[in-house]
Amino acid sequence: MQRGNLTIWSFFFLEGFSQYPELEIVLFVLSLVMYLITLVGNSTLILITVLDSRLQTPMYLFLGNLSFMDICYTSASIPTLLVNLLSSQKTIVFSGCAVQMYLSLAMCSTECLLLAVMAYDRYVAICNPLRYPIVMNRQVCVQMATVSWVTGSLTALLETGLALRTPLCRNLIDHFTCEILAVLKLACTSSLLMDTIVLVVSVLLLPIPMLFICISYIFILSTILRISSAEGRNKAFSTCGAHLTVVSLYYGAALSMYLKPSSSGSQEIDKIISLLYGVLTPMLNPIIYSLRNKEVKDAVKKVLGKISLCNFTVVIKRGTQNDCLWMVHWVQDRISFMYHCVPVLSTRSGTRKTSSAYFL
Repeated sequence: MQRGNLTIWSFFFLEGFSQYPELEIVLFVLSLVMYLITLVGNSTLILITVLDSRLQTPMYLFLGNLSFMDICYTSASIPTLLVNLLSSQKTIVFSGCAVQMYLSLAMCSTECLLLAVMAYDRYVAICNPLRYPIVMNRQVCVQMATVSWVTGSLTALLETGLALRTPLCRNLIDHFTCEILAVLKLACTSSLLMDTIVLVVSVLLLPIPMLFICISYIFILSTILRISSAEGRNKAFSTCGAHLTVVSLYYGAALSMYLKPSSSGSQEIDKIISLLYGVLTPMLNPIIYSLRNKEVKDAVKKVLGKISLCNFTVVIKRGTQNDCLWMVHWVQDRISFMYHCVPVLSTRSGTRKTSSAYFL
């Protein structure tokens, strides 16, 4: 479709990994598994931060936002990838391409800023613990998160609008998603203005927040090394180590995609980096943050216990609501009785092992 000098395509072909048809099934299975793990892991992290009062702190508020971004980012591109890996016609309509490009850019930009905010949160918590409740009060945290979201959304809107108004000579995108750099390679004319805008936004949202994170962690590490107790050092290192790991994964992939010279490497390498960046990093985020975090582990066990108990009450529900509540209290009493009696029985010499059903 032509509009003046502007070429507008109603749909695009996505090249994806069609040059390697023997790998498409393998990539489909791996991408599907990682996508499901991403949804479950990040949804669980959001759920426990809402339900567990112990996790309603600034760090977990930001972590919940990060998990929501990861869900949005992967859901913007991975379902299309999964469909196209099994389809012979790898296409996407113009509106779908616009939404995909905008969501990807918005989530990436917001996450860059949010990781810097999380680094500042750790800096205040470790370097100025007495002032932490005052400096990082709930109003300030909400404002920081809101600024990150608004800035990321506006920069993404600017880039997406300019990119889709650029005249395109072809509608074959050599990528598995509507990635902005891959789309700009289809431009009929020199896209110097657009390239400059992408570069400026990338510099503002990648190296500058990363520099802020590095400076924050210089002060954090110097403070941690001065902590006398080994337990205090280990706790601080575990929290900061998780954040640093996520930062390294995220910024490593992002910098290699957006700030490398366009002539270096092949498009196939860009696709692999984008796939790792879009699937692997969001999948690992909840795992990394919960791996050495006792609070998160305890919260997950607590939520799973509540869900199991709710399912049990649905199964046994019969008669009136009072009967159901009586049954739940009866089960809870039996579990409490078992919890206190089983250790005593197991320590008696010559006492045979008794099944837990014995007490019911």
